[in-house]
Amino acid sequence: MKLFFKEHSLLIAVQVLQFFIISMIYRLDGYRHISLILYTVFLGIFFLGCYLFYHYYSRQKFYKRLSKPLESLDDSFQKTEQTPVSEALDHLLKNQYRLYQNQIKILEHQQDEHLKFMDQWVHQMKTPLSVIELTAQTLDEPESSSIREETERIKTGLNTILYMARLRSIEQDFHIKPVQLSQIVHEVNRENKRFYIRNKVYPKLEIQRDGITVETDEKWLFFILSQLINNAVKYSNGNTSIIISIYEKEGEAVLEVTDFGVGIPETDRRRIFDPFYTGENGRKFRESTGMGLYLTKEAIEHLGHQIEMDSEVGAGTTFRIIFSSTQNLTSM
Repeated sequence: MKLFFKEHSLLIAVQVLQFFIISMIYRLDGYRHISLILYTVFLGIFFLGCYLFYHYYSRQKFYKRLSKPLESLDDSFQKTEQTPVSEALDHLLKNQYRLYQNQIKILEHQQDEHLKFMDQWVHQMKTPLSVIELTAQTLDEPESSSIREETERIKTGLNTILYMARLRSIEQDFHIKPVQLSQIVHEVNRENKRFYIRNKVYPKLEIQRDGITVETDEKWLFFILSQLINNAVKYSNGNTSIIISIYEKEGEAVLEVTDFGVGIPETDRRRIFDPFYTGENGRKFRESTGMGLYLTKEAIEHLGHQIEMDSEVGAGTTFRIIFSSTQNLTSM
């Protein structure tokens, strides 16, 4: 209704001005009968009202469609009254829909090509890195350790790039299956053995009961746990241990990583999962990309898990991955 009156406001204003001019002509021409003037104005208003009433109710669906935003592109195919204007609008929206579909297909194709390129590039870069590591083993210390340390950092960066690219099509990248949490923790610890030794931080595994198994994607859980452990070690601030806990609580399975390092300032806690946000600790330690926790949160949400964080400045931080009772196969 509001849109209708906005469209016809000029017509109504012109008609009112016209009634006023006709009334003045009657007066100037010597007609002094007010009743005749009022009757003429009444007829004009009556016919104007009839026209507006018919015009609105014959195109009511059309105006409602213009006033209501589209909820999806498929709504472009809605039909209204078959008037010239509504038919022209339908034709325009259909053409726009086809244009958007073509552009989306082009972008999806470009994205797939980009993902394939990133995947191939990362794997190609891992080969020369392995050669560099093998060559470094023949060198004397401390050169050998320094080179291997830098190659590990490059590998971590390459993996982050790879998972960032995969995040765009994460639904197609999932392979949900039963995963034993203690086994995935041992695999991550083996992968990060030299990282622990280099930073003089050693993990302690606490298991409430053996064989806690959950439904998840093993590859993505490996990446998530690696990111949490990497942060725990990086911000340990001289403490020599971190604790990795596996337990059940109210039917849910919990995988927990606790460090005793610098902790997260309260001003940063609400933004730690934002992309590229490094926070106070990231600027202080100068090794943070701001993408690790973002990728972790996104992957956890797509997997249907939950993540919680507790932190105290100077006392440490705990990240908690929670697997729902339906995902916890041990409790079934």
